[in-house]
Amino acid sequence: MKWLEQVFEGALWKSRFVVMLAVVASLLAGFAIFYIATVDVFFLLKHVAHYADPDLTNEMRKTLHDDTVSHVVEVVDGYLLATIMLIFSLGLYELFISDIDAAQGSKASSRVLVIHDLDDLKNRLAKVIVMIMIVSLFEHALKMKMTGPQDLLTFGGSIALIGLALFLMHRGEHHPADKH
Repeated sequence: MKWLEQVFEGALWKSRFVVMLAVVASLLAGFAIFYIATVDVFFLLKHVAHYADPDLTNEMRKTLHDDTVSHVVEVVDGYLLATIMLIFSLGLYELFISDIDAAQGSKASSRVLVIHDLDDLKNRLAKVIVMIMIVSLFEHALKMKMTGPQDLLTFGGSIALIGLALFLMHRGEHHPADKH
């Protein structure tokens, strides 16, 4: 019976390697998003080269400016999403497979990519997701037309809530919750 238990537990422990599918898929998805965002930057720069064209009217220049700012925000959003996939991939690997020795001793990792437990992974992902939400709000704010006081109050409320979320994240980071 002890032999069967050892075989079963050994197989059970090795089953954690199925996580490698998620690690590799997340890493590839992150690389794909980095690639897409970088291609977007290339075309954005190509498009912006026309900004100095003397034939552009002020209205056309304003439209190009607004479109450029909006596209830059979209690119930042893409890079943040790619970063989430990278952190998720490395975090899963560290939690289920093995510590990444190169990251443990590296100052370059700045403790961002070193994951010690599931809560650590969730906290790191949550911070990047909040940043994506902030960038998305900024992107929508650029296109938003204020038609009345209610729009202004709603927009101001969303900014206040994001400020509160940042404050609470920062406070929780520097002042971990004590015993309740």
